Amino acid sequence: MSVPAATRRTLAPLAIVTAAALLFALLLLLVGLQWAPLESADHGAATGLNSLVAGHSVVVSIVKAVTWLGSGGVLWTLIGAAALVLALRRRWRLTAYLLVTGAGALVLDPVLKALVGRLRPVVAHPIAHGNGNSFPSGHALGSIVCYGALFLVFLPATRGTWRRVLTAVIVTLIAAIGISRLLLGVHYLSDVLGGWALGITWLGITAFAFEISRQVTGDPVTNPVTEGLEPEARTDLEPTEPETTMHHDRARTYGRIAAGVVVIWVLIVGALTGIGKLIMITRNGNGNLLGDHTIPHWFAAHRTVTLNHWSLIASNLGATQDILIVSVATCVVFIAVTRHWRPVIFLAVVMFGELAAFLTVAGVVKRPRPDVPHMDSHLPTSAFPSGHMAATTCLYAGIAILVIGHARGWWRYLFLIPAVVMPVMIATARMYRGEHHPTDILASILFAALWLTATTMLIKPNQDGLDRTGRRPLGLPRHKAADHSRETAPATR
Repeated sequence: MSVPAATRRTLAPLAIVTAAALLFALLLLLVGLQWAPLESADHGAATGLNSLVAGHSVVVSIVKAVTWLGSGGVLWTLIGAAALVLALRRRWRLTAYLLVTGAGALVLDPVLKALVGRLRPVVAHPIAHGNGNSFPSGHALGSIVCYGALFLVFLPATRGTWRRVLTAVIVTLIAAIGISRLLLGVHYLSDVLGGWALGITWLGITAFAFEISRQVTGDPVTNPVTEGLEPEARTDLEPTEPETTMHHDRARTYGRIAAGVVVIWVLIVGALTGIGKLIMITRNGNGNLLGDHTIPHWFAAHRTVTLNHWSLIASNLGATQDILIVSVATCVVFIAVTRHWRPVIFLAVVMFGELAAFLTVAGVVKRPRPDVPHMDSHLPTSAFPSGHMAATTCLYAGIAILVIGHARGWWRYLFLIPAVVMPVMIATARMYRGEHHPTDILASILFAALWLTATTMLIKPNQDGLDRTGRRPLGLPRHKAADHSRETAPATR
């Protein structure tokens, strides 16, 4: 008697998860018993695979880049960003699923490593170092759980060819991360296989639990592998709404905007470079224009241990890593709430334009730092302009522009506070630590003012606000969106 196709499709995921659980249990037993044939195969594979890449610097760099994609920081950033998007769109069940599934992998890895206590491989040409014990591979486990969970959640947002592309990309990425751990010589083959098997098991258990929760609430049961966890959430899972304008009109409009942005950027950078070169005329840039000599020396004479500590904290808030984190978080929030790309494009253009301008001007002007003791070592660029100051001003002023333009209510103007306080704090900290002259700071403020004005006028980041498109503004509950839209829509005759 043949089994119906629908039943086979339903049983297939269960069979795969069961097989993965049995494989992990077998590997756990054999590794724990230090079974000689497995140990021999593991050591041989570790030595052979490591020798393939040892001595090839380009290949090693690529392998390390791949393995980085399976690191805890990357995985939790992706899970956190996706959970934030789902929460802002009120998909609470999917949000909880992502967080619980990711947390499970985070707990299982160190617990099992501690229980098994297997040491890392010892290879002839070590090119990487792994912390902790070896079995199972945390990268293999984390990547299959986190990327797999994201796949199951966002699968309904894809159709046709894009769905096949997404599947291929996820499978290839998970496989590449596991293989990279072998090539780097930080895991045995059984570690990676065990991580994959445990990951499939945990992913399957959480997916089955999710389907049970749907049954309890009366929602239709689906096949998560082919349809995603919540097929009916497709609209909320899509990043943005489709554009209503014609394709050729969009291309022409975007082309004009891009050309304008490039021209304005070149003009601003040229003007800033000219100002920097003029400043360099006096004492090789260490004159006393606008307190360039007096103010850094005053700060240096009034340093204390406490102020040194707090200035370091303040200065780091304008560093690349912190700026990047805030920028990404802002983009995630705006794409989730507004469902338009324009605010994200605006912020990306502003920040990339700032970075390119800073590197260009600093490379041409090459102004020395103030002639006081520097509290930061290994400073890679010249003093003019201040990259910390320009990035901080552009970021927080850009956020204020977006929030004030999209939100409704008095609270939106509170975002002017960080737009003022953060640059002042960064400017004070950088001059206190002897890294910048006052004119470096002023040049960064001038750049930020001109660049933000130009990009705001050209990109029009707030054009997709509720008053023009009918979308709800930031902070307006979903159930009030329709009423607000009707109130603000123009009357028809």
